[in-house]
Amino acid sequence: MRDVLLIALYALAGAAAAGLLGALALWRLRHRSVAVSLTVVAAVSVTAMFAGTFSVARAMFLSSHDLTVVTMVCAMATVVSLATALLLGRWVVARSNALTVAARDFGHSGSFAAPDGDATAELTALGRELAATSARLEESRARERALDASRRELVAWISHDLRTPLAGLRAMAEALEDGVAEDPRRYLRQIRAESDRLDAMVGDLFELSRIHAGVLPLSPSRMSVYDLVGDALAGAEPLAREHGVRLVGERVDAAPVEVDGKEMTRVLGNLLVNAIRRTPADGTVAIAARQRPGTVVLSVTDACGGIAEDDLPRVFDTGWRGSEARTPPAGAGLGLAIVRGIVEAHAGRVTVRNVPGGCRFDVCLPTADGGSPRPPTAW
Repeated sequence: MRDVLLIALYALAGAAAAGLLGALALWRLRHRSVAVSLTVVAAVSVTAMFAGTFSVARAMFLSSHDLTVVTMVCAMATVVSLATALLLGRWVVARSNALTVAARDFGHSGSFAAPDGDATAELTALGRELAATSARLEESRARERALDASRRELVAWISHDLRTPLAGLRAMAEALEDGVAEDPRRYLRQIRAESDRLDAMVGDLFELSRIHAGVLPLSPSRMSVYDLVGDALAGAEPLAREHGVRLVGERVDAAPVEVDGKEMTRVLGNLLVNAIRRTPADGTVAIAARQRPGTVVLSVTDACGGIAEDDLPRVFDTGWRGSEARTPPAGAGLGLAIVRGIVEAHAGRVTVRNVPGGCRFDVCLPTADGGSPRPPTAW
């Protein structure tokens, strides 16, 4: 037993000395290539084995021939280990350099393509993360381009829509000033109407700016969806009669919701006004509210003939007004963008899809009893 302990002590002493020297070498070479580090690790392993074996062999008083044999075996193991470490290190360095080049191209071109060929699990995982990051950045750039295009369209449309009433106001004011207006009262009524139109457009812009800034003030209170639908129908009824459109309330569940009544009434009002203006005379606009577990879905269905599939993803973009045939005579295309902002501020979501003869807007809101909104399905 004592001999075994001595052998272990000698082996430990030799291996510890080799390990200490290897740790010092690794620290001094910590900024060098991974191939150098792998070579040092292999050298430390073999040297530790050789040192322990040599110490034990000397302590056992082996013959010079036996000691030479042991030394030769350890030397061959050292050569093979170092050669293997160098080959592995060069392969890892090559794969790392290829990944570095791909990452450099990612910085220049904005897209990342993982290099071909096998690599270590860590380098493969890094390549996947870089590819995922590249995809997320591309999505972000696409959203930014879409927002920029939407802002440019909004500025162009706002400029046009503001210029038209302002030109009319100026012409009517000049006519009144020169005393050439045949019916001054009619001119004054028209000036008042155009002023109200401008005020509504400015109000929409202000509301949208607060939504985008995340400072839309909300005063939520518990109320029934039945009351919300009733208020929206009452507000839209005069416009429906003017356009000859039937306005009907389908099934309406009296589900409790925690919302800002004024803002949510505006949401339903905007949807109803859009539906009425886009529905031909003798058409029908229907509003309904259905309760589901933790969710209530309010829907507005019109008879506009549907929206082009290419336009469906842009319906709620700022400034979107669709084709000329579907563009109402007033407004700057801000209504649906405001609808989405208000609904999302209530932790809800709004979607649109085509249905036979028209399209349907669904507003999903969490009920006052809790829950998160889920995408609507066909009823």
